[in-house]
Amino acid sequence: MGRTSDARRKILDAARSLIEGRGYAALGVAEICKAAGVPKGSFYYFFESKEALALAVVDEHWAAQKGDWTRALTGDAEPLRRLRRLFEETEAGQLAGQRGCGTVAGCLFGNLALELSNQTEAVRGRLQEIFDAQVDLVAAVVDEARERGEVGVTDTREAARAVVAQLEGQVMFAKLYNSTGRLSPLWDNCRALLGVTAEPGPGTGTQGRPASVEGRAASA
Repeated sequence: MGRTSDARRKILDAARSLIEGRGYAALGVAEICKAAGVPKGSFYYFFESKEALALAVVDEHWAAQKGDWTRALTGDAEPLRRLRRLFEETEAGQLAGQRGCGTVAGCLFGNLALELSNQTEAVRGRLQEIFDAQVDLVAAVVDEARERGEVGVTDTREAARAVVAQLEGQVMFAKLYNSTGRLSPLWDNCRALLGVTAEPGPGTGTQGRPASVEGRAASA
């Protein structure tokens, strides 16, 4: 059983759950294998190190989140409505996670950035790429809004970086205070950052959607 794709899946799932709950540094390979229910040999068959496993967890999480962000930020709706939808889905996903385990999980990427940015260069570099990709996705929407005369910013990429930063910061506060209410100001903050001149209508909402665009913690 130890050298099957099922074993790899179990290791990834266990590692992600443990990293979300306790962080990366405190975990050992033996603990991960115990949680996954696989022998230690299986771990080293699939991953050469704990760092390699962390990178695999990050890559898998981003693949899912990128799909969620792309879906939220594209479509026929007005650009600012799509951006607002990203915030709504972020809040809904964190709330679903809180209801499932009792605590707000926050953002896997943000949590790892705070813990490992000065310790593991490979993880640090990958997280930089992911946050830059998030900025790219938001910047495309801000560009559209600027062309429509709906925002007052001139440097749309820096504005998008500020939007992603405030999203990440509010998610961190939600985790710190264990309250998804900390995410409620996201849209108002975004309006101020972008100098919104034309307000979009109500967002589409995410009722019945358990996945989070800010991590599928129930993931950020």
